[in-house]
Amino acid sequence: MTDPTYLSLDLPPTASPLAVVRAAVRALHPDTRAVCGLRSARKRFYRQMLCAHVARQAADDTSIG
Repeated sequence: MTDPTYLSLDLPPTASPLAVVRAAVRALHPDTRAVCGLRSARKRFYRQMLCAHVARQAADDTSIG
């Protein structure tokens, strides 16, 4: 099952990892991005979005071939 937060980024499976991170950054509230104490949580969120993107790409690859 795909992460609903990742689905809300509305990215194509062909998007680059950089595009995924940029969309994830824009998805966060500006106050969340500004708090230094939440840095590890933000990094964890970005990694989760990248993992969801890789899983979606893998699912699309197996459904094609």
